[in-house]
Formats: sequence, structure tokens, C-alpha cells
Amino acid sequence: MLRRAEPAGYEDFVASRYREIVRFGALLSGDGRLGEDLAQEGLIAAYRSWHRLGVPDGRPEAYVRRVMVRTAMRARRRRWRGEVPTGELPDASRVGFADQSDLSVQVLASLRRLPADQRVVLVLRFWADASEAEVAQTLGIAVGTVKSRTSRALATLRASGLFVESSKETS
Repeated sequence: MLRRAEPAGYEDFVASRYREIVRFGALLSGDGRLGEDLAQEGLIAAYRSWHRLGVPDGRPEAYVRRVMVRTAMRARRRRWRGEVPTGELPDASRVGFADQSDLSVQVLASLRRLPADQRVVLVLRFWADASEAEVAQTLGIAVGTVKSRTSRALATLRASGLFVESSKETS
């Protein structure tokens, strides 16, 4: 069986952006391994559409991120996540980016406790640096909904102790 050649530029794109794409997925899902799954979904979609994305103004990373956001939002609506019980657990010797520091573990744990819609809004606003209007457009919701979800999510994170309010000392 002959294997088709990779589309021009796709392999370079994946090699240069994979780590950041997986990190984005981990933040969206609140889990490193689920983040890899989201990244794979996005990269598969990009591969299928590379004829449009591989051109100079194709913006493949934006496309991958949009697919990942939509997949993450759909995943919260499903009850069954596709897990299949097994008699033997696979080796978990790989170290993901979340295992590199205590702070990243705390952030992921706090993000994981948020509802998916709040988590996605926070990731898009503060990690992807999207404006409220861009987030609203990406998710197909009103700007006011983005603001309220952001407010509720930040309040929850503050209540969890992840953020400490800074105050100037008076002299």
C-alpha cells in the first residue's frame, strides 16, 4: 500500500507549534492528556484542510484553535467520554508540561474545577489574548455573556486561593 506524501508545510507547522497547541488544549480541558486529544482533533482537521491552510495567509494555528475550542465545548455536553475499562493500566512515565512546576499543577487543578464554558472563556481571554468581542464571535455568544462568565470564573479562582490580591503597603 502506497502512502500519500504529507502536504507541503504541514509537517513543519506541526513540528514548530505542537507544544503550544497541546498546552492550549490542556488549558481548555483542564487536563494534560485531554489537551493532547484536543490537539490531535485540531491537527487532523488542519491536515484535511491543508490545501486551504497551507497558503501564506491561511492561518493554520487559528483554525486548529477554533476546532479545539468547539471540540472542548461539545465534549462538556456529552456524558460518555469514550473511556474503556482495562485490566492493566498503561505506563504513565511521560512527563507532561503540567508536571514541570507546582504552579502549573495548581493552575490546571483550579481550571479543572471550573465549568467548561467558564474555563474556555478564561483560556481564550487571558492565555490566547483574545478580546471580549473575539471570544464572543468564536463561541457564538454575546459579549455580555463573555463578561459574566469571566467574572464568575475569576471569582471562583479567587475564592479557591489561587489568586492573592495585591495591596500597596502604607507607610
